Amino acid sequence: MKTIFWKRFKKNHLAVLGGIIVFFLFLIAILAPVVSPHDPNSIDVKNILEPPSIKHPFGTDDLGRDILSRIIWGSRISLAVGFVAVGIATVIGIILGAVSGYYGSWIDSVIMRFVDIMLSIPTFFLLLAVIAFLEPSIWNIMIVIGLTSWMGVARLVRAEFLSVKEREFVLAARTVGANDIRIIFNHILPNSIAPVLVSTVLGIAGAILVESALSFLGIGIQPPTASWGNILTTGKDNIEIAWWLSVFPGLAILVTVLAYNLLGEGIRDSIDPRLKV
Repeated sequence: MKTIFWKRFKKNHLAVLGGIIVFFLFLIAILAPVVSPHDPNSIDVKNILEPPSIKHPFGTDDLGRDILSRIIWGSRISLAVGFVAVGIATVIGIILGAVSGYYGSWIDSVIMRFVDIMLSIPTFFLLLAVIAFLEPSIWNIMIVIGLTSWMGVARLVRAEFLSVKEREFVLAARTVGANDIRIIFNHILPNSIAPVLVSTVLGIAGAILVESALSFLGIGIQPPTASWGNILTTGKDNIEIAWWLSVFPGLAILVTVLAYNLLGEGIRDSIDPRLKV
């Protein structure tokens, strides 16, 4: 099965490109102290709003800080938010989806109605409302994003459980006396994880976008900590005289989100080529 997956995946050149970019961004985030040419928070009043040059390839901001260095360090924030927030959402979604799909009956009805209620609330406005009452820290942002984005995973897992729980190997496990926990985690969940993997990869891109938007609005990652969103805020204030403050962090967000989307779509098509249009 793994061999078939890799053969299909390697044929999708856009997905491979997305995977390479994701891996490259991950390396940059890990090696930020090594590859960053300057201290991201070092103020240089002699080089305020300097355009791109050899010394500062992406220019400087209104405090003379090197934009390339701030984008490199900001990748750590974006990727951390993406992975942790999606991890929280995935765990919650798997647990609720598994319970709902496996037990059915009134338990399924209660959980799915709760999912419907959560889906009816505009997620971004819910995030704004919650974070407005909390201290705008990276941990609060990761937790809030995770707690407001698990519904899609729950519905995917529920759908898979409804299908898989009636198969022969599950009935055989019940026959030999396996308990519900063993059946759920040892038999059904491993055979239902593929769509969750796709949703997780795509969810990372969404979480990065949400974090950038919150930081852009001033209620996300707070200066002087570098974040792609708060770099864009500086760019907005100086758009007429310093185009590089908006272009380079904007491109970083665009390339990262696009790479995760390409990777997620490629994994989906490789797992089940029937889904490819």
